[in-house]
Amino acid sequence: MSTVGRMLYTHPDDPEGVGEKIRACVEACGECAQVCTVCADACLGEDERDDLVECVRSDLDCADLCETTYRVLVRRTGNDDDLVKAVLDACARACRRCGDECERHAGHHEHCRVCAQVCRRCEEACRDLLAAL
Repeated sequence: MSTVGRMLYTHPDDPEGVGEKIRACVEACGECAQVCTVCADACLGEDERDDLVECVRSDLDCADLCETTYRVLVRRTGNDDDLVKAVLDACARACRRCGDECERHAGHHEHCRVCAQVCRRCEEACRDLLAAL
């Protein structure tokens, strides 16, 4: 378990016992933000980068939304479930879009294959938490 995960377990606010799903989602979002950023940079380094423009865009959008979701989730003192749900839904959608785009290139680029897998895991973590809220 990450340090952030351990910190979340020390937090006094555990709405209706969903702490484990929050931890899983926070960790998935943090990993996905980093992986998408690396994938975008790797795409820019490829010889056929003109064919990867949409991949770079979806990587960067996903990274930004994952980072935002991560930050909203670790601030657990608020009670605005509607905002949290909207952010989770947006993140899940961005992960799906990025995963789909990276899968298109996964046969030729290992970074896209890995990114697609991480995006799928993050989307699932967001959807799991949404269902628990």
